[in-house]
Amino acid sequence: MPTLTWPSKSLPDLQPADLVLEAVTYPQAQGYPPLGGFAEAVPENHLYLGDNLKLMAALLPQYEGRLDLIYADPPFFTNKRYPARIGRGEDSRHPQEWQLAEGYADHWSDIDAYLNFLYPRLALMHRLLAPSGTLYLHLDWHADAYARLLLDEIFGRERLLNQIVWLYHGPSPIRHAFNRKHDTILVYTKSSDYTFNTDAVRQPYNPNTVKTFNSSPKAGFGKMPDLARGKVPEDWWYFPVVARLHNERSGYPTQKPEALLERILLASSNPGDLVADFFCGSGTLPLVAARLARRFLAGDVTWRAVHTTRSRLVALPAPPFAFYRDSTAQIPLSPFGLSLRAKPATLRAKSFDVAQDRPQGETCNPSHPLTYACGTPDCLGQAGAGRASLQPFAFAQGKLANRTISIVNPPALDYWEVDPAWDGITFRSANQAQRPIRSGVIPLKLESPIAPKYICIRAITVKGEQIQITIRSGSS
Repeated sequence: MPTLTWPSKSLPDLQPADLVLEAVTYPQAQGYPPLGGFAEAVPENHLYLGDNLKLMAALLPQYEGRLDLIYADPPFFTNKRYPARIGRGEDSRHPQEWQLAEGYADHWSDIDAYLNFLYPRLALMHRLLAPSGTLYLHLDWHADAYARLLLDEIFGRERLLNQIVWLYHGPSPIRHAFNRKHDTILVYTKSSDYTFNTDAVRQPYNPNTVKTFNSSPKAGFGKMPDLARGKVPEDWWYFPVVARLHNERSGYPTQKPEALLERILLASSNPGDLVADFFCGSGTLPLVAARLARRFLAGDVTWRAVHTTRSRLVALPAPPFAFYRDSTAQIPLSPFGLSLRAKPATLRAKSFDVAQDRPQGETCNPSHPLTYACGTPDCLGQAGAGRASLQPFAFAQGKLANRTISIVNPPALDYWEVDPAWDGITFRSANQAQRPIRSGVIPLKLESPIAPKYICIRAITVKGEQIQITIRSGSS
């Protein structure tokens, strides 16, 4: 069998990531323990931040031979940079007016460098797949021919199930060749005993086909298909690109449509199966997996991708998921905290007197036991170390009629969340708010599912920088 070689080809020694449990997220409070007790196991759904070579190496002890499906959408060897759109309500026809942030880079010194990147990751995916598992590798004309030879080597040439062509429309700058309007998805199975749910992906026959068969018994050379049951799709698929799907657009570059991943998941996995995407980008695979009752592992090397994925999972809402970070992967931090120089940001939690049903605190006052601000110069001066550690929720009644937590005059935020029972180690996100995808403003109030004790707030600015503040309750 032909094999692909290049001077630096090798499988490097594995250096597993040191994974740190950064947070457990309960989207819109779903699954949050009613009393705030956390003796429960970590959720089965995982989101990771870090280099996926180190990440997959770290997952081998627990997951080798256990993943039912892996979808991989790596860089395509385009030698371009792909910024993310972070504005809202912008005119797509005027890209010069878009607000942009760093997305990801697809830059390589040469094809050898790219293959050095791809080859060991494909080998690890093969190890992680279950005996009945399937890999879907999504590329385009830049490198799919090289990748097919690598997969023939790793899986065996006989394990190629399909070469799928995804067709789409859109403008193109090409003037001296046919417009390139398709991607290639190489499908390999680990063994001959693989999952393929034929009936789950059937689609209606074209109305002209139905009319032809109904009009003549000789149509189809005498072979009459089950027209009511529908047909299995061919290996060329048409789905619009996300740029044409306004309700799906996250702003993340090269985002894939949900319908594409839905067909893949329906075909090659079952409810309850464990599926993975270690180049998760905008998070379409874990999003669709959660909707279809599949468990997921998803990761990316960029914080922008992981944050986008988390935001989409929270909006669904998905089942609870754990967020792990390679200890060497850094989340960018805001230098300002929850404050602006001109307009200090006030974190205000209103507790209501049960008997009188009236607010007990209203203003930013570090000495007030029921209202508290974090990030302002006065508060920081009293709390120290950049965090307010004041004394909220000293309730005479011992009950909380209103569990609303609000922020006032924050910097431009993309997302914020609250842990009302912060243990100082693992952030457990009990509720979340985020900017609407198309237009509108981020909600500045959140409801806590329990009476807050020691509150931790995490917020992400539009630029992708994280802010964290904590507020200690004076009551036990």
